[in-house]
Amino acid sequence: MRIFLMAFHLLQNMGLRYVLFRAGYELKRRSGLLKLAFPSQVPQKSWATLSAWKQLPTVFLFESREQLQAKNPTKTEPAESLKNEIAEYKKGNILFFNSQYYAVTDWFTNSKTGHRYDPKQHWTEINDFSPAAGDIKYVWEKSRFSFLYPLIRFDLQANEDMAETVFQEIDSWIAANHIHCGPNWRCSQEIALRVLNWTYALHYYKNSPSLSEVRFERIMHLIYWQTRYVAQNIDFSLIAVRNNHAITETLTLYVVGLFYPFFPESATWKKEGKRLFEQEIAYQIYEDGTFLQFSMNYHRVVVQLLTWGIELAQLNNEQFSDVVYDRAHQSLAFLRACQDPKMGWLPNYGNNDGAIFFKLDDSQYRDYRPQLLALEQALERAKRPFVAPVSNAKGVAWKQGGYYALRDDNSLTFLRCGAYKDRPFQADNLHLDLWANNENIMRDAGSYQYNTDERWIRYFAGTASHNTVMLGDFDQMQKGPQFLWYHWARQAQGEWSMDNHTNQSIFKGSVRVFGHVGKDIFHHRSVRKTKNELHWVIEDRLENAPDHLPISQIWHPSPTFFEQFTIRAFAENGQELAFAKTEGWYSSLYGQKEQTQRLLFSTSERYIRTEILGK
Repeated sequence: MRIFLMAFHLLQNMGLRYVLFRAGYELKRRSGLLKLAFPSQVPQKSWATLSAWKQLPTVFLFESREQLQAKNPTKTEPAESLKNEIAEYKKGNILFFNSQYYAVTDWFTNSKTGHRYDPKQHWTEINDFSPAAGDIKYVWEKSRFSFLYPLIRFDLQANEDMAETVFQEIDSWIAANHIHCGPNWRCSQEIALRVLNWTYALHYYKNSPSLSEVRFERIMHLIYWQTRYVAQNIDFSLIAVRNNHAITETLTLYVVGLFYPFFPESATWKKEGKRLFEQEIAYQIYEDGTFLQFSMNYHRVVVQLLTWGIELAQLNNEQFSDVVYDRAHQSLAFLRACQDPKMGWLPNYGNNDGAIFFKLDDSQYRDYRPQLLALEQALERAKRPFVAPVSNAKGVAWKQGGYYALRDDNSLTFLRCGAYKDRPFQADNLHLDLWANNENIMRDAGSYQYNTDERWIRYFAGTASHNTVMLGDFDQMQKGPQFLWYHWARQAQGEWSMDNHTNQSIFKGSVRVFGHVGKDIFHHRSVRKTKNELHWVIEDRLENAPDHLPISQIWHPSPTFFEQFTIRAFAENGQELAFAKTEGWYSSLYGQKEQTQRLLFSTSERYIRTEILGK
């Protein structure tokens, strides 16, 4: 009966198209049909000469290394962080997820667990969620080739030619990774990123003696077969995944069609890539500028992809449909409204895998300003300038995405209150993030790591790591395998108002949650914020919750919170509630976590009122 109910919820949540596609895809994988469609033995062919490629009329983001050097004739001293990254690289260490250095011994070994994948095993036979192998992202990270950007930046700033180093890395990958075999052929997005990053390096070093005819032919062979893989497997990302993977892959088809027109399918890839990129931007970025993955970092990923697409189209006298530029504008408006203006940080909200695909600056990872500025400048060059919306003193609502924010002189109040029509990734409704004097005083705990022990998956993805309310030990939704949730929150509403008598902005929101615990359970939350004062009053009420389960209001304060603020909570009868300090965890960067304080106010009643006040 339980299996039947889970299957029903999966069908209800994801839709018949998704279920039929996944079933058919799994049948093809297990029967070997998918393996036959991606053969490991492919014909070798020379597609174009190096000189012919150089003479193509298409325009890249820059002309070449020599052109960039001519624009900056004075040698620039690289930042200490960049010099350190290069020094670590020369010792064999790669910065993973903009977080931590790991020694990389080959292209197949998980640098964290030591597990080595079989490089000759067909990609359809590899389990990317193996507990024994660990998180496969620790294998994929170097194979993305995002590590080339620090090398290229160091080359330009220090005038130290890194061409041979870059091409030796690409040669090494090609020699080790047989086509359609091994872990680095397991994910279409990883393949697409590799193609984009090789394309960047090829254009930078297009005139280098290190780029020989033989090397060029070898790289073209792999770019062709990798792009063919992406095109052949695109329905998996469009139907089964449908998130930033699909946007990355469709953009890659457009880019390859644009810059490598000599491949037989290039015209089709370019046309279909452009059409699907427009389609996915229109679907995945809602009209209000929020993003269906409910993640600040993944929204930044899409910002980077939009920047590539808009800039390359403009340089080559092409343009996307109007919806692409509109969603880019709305994305900028949303992300900047939720951003701390001094630090450039946003709430540590939603899944965060540490990705900055194309790191072209030395800013701290949590600083979103470089990527947002790059998109704004691309829009200006495309004659679609971004105009910042007028601030709203009452508070701003993005109802399609389910976000609410209030900014005043020295604080930011950020809330999540949304119903799901697309797949949720965390059970975090009515989470409240508070920022004061450029510090995140009440924080989201982050997401840590995707394939790890069940304890950490449940904590970081579940309700327990957010500043909201739990019912007993239950999450707001029921956790399924991998990234699936059951009993989605389907009803939510929120609103800002202004009480001029008390000079307070007031948020009121309600969400139907805990569907696996009982019927029609609603969490109602109100937040009162006194204008230009560090003073918040939060009221939580659960409606129709089972009497035998206590409610707990959860808070994740910053380490310095109690030096600057007080927090008190009261039951409905006015009795003050003491908080319990429990074990909490915080992950600002992927794969890293630190123990921190976590406060719980618990009661058998259905109501808690909490006051947070600056000292």
